Amino acid sequence: MLRKLCLSIVLVFVVACSEQSAQQAIIHQAVAIENSDECHLCGMLISNFSGPKAELFRQGVTLADGNSVKKFCSTRDMFSFYLDPENKRNVTTILVHDMSKAPWQAPNDSYFIDARVAWYVIGSSRTGAMGKTLASFSARTDADAFASEFGGKVIDFNAVSYQSLQ
Repeated sequence: MLRKLCLSIVLVFVVACSEQSAQQAIIHQAVAIENSDECHLCGMLISNFSGPKAELFRQGVTLADGNSVKKFCSTRDMFSFYLDPENKRNVTTILVHDMSKAPWQAPNDSYFIDARVAWYVIGSSRTGAMGKTLASFSARTDADAFASEFGGKVIDFNAVSYQSLQ
C-alpha cells in the first residue's frame, strides 16, 4: 500500500514537471514583442494596443530579417491570417497570450500559450487592437469566468472560423 502511494506521488510530480517543462518550452520559443514591431496583417504597432497578441511560426519560411515568426496585434488578426487556406501551410506553432495571467492593457511575453489548445471567448465587451478580439485562455474555467463577466461565448481553437470573427 505504501509503495502504491509513493508511486502515485512520484507520478503526480513527473506529470506536473512535464506540463511545466512544456509551458517553459513554449515561452522560450516565443519571440519578444518589441516596441517597434508591426502587426503582420494590418501593419499597426503591436505594443500600442491592449488585449491578447499572437505569434505564428512557419517551417521553412524565413522573413527578410532572418526570422520565421509573424507577429500580430490581436488574436483576431492572427486568425484572419491563419484561416486563409494559403497561409495554413507549414504553420508549426501558434502562440497567444493567456489572459488569465496577462494584464489586458499590456500582455506580458511570459504568458504565451499554445493557441491550438487554448480556449477563446468571442463576442465579449473587451476590445483589442482592431476592436473585437478573441480573449485567449489556457483553462476553460478561466474562459467561462471571463465570459460571465464580459459576455461572449467560449469556443476552442477548432471552432474559430471567419464567421466567428465577425
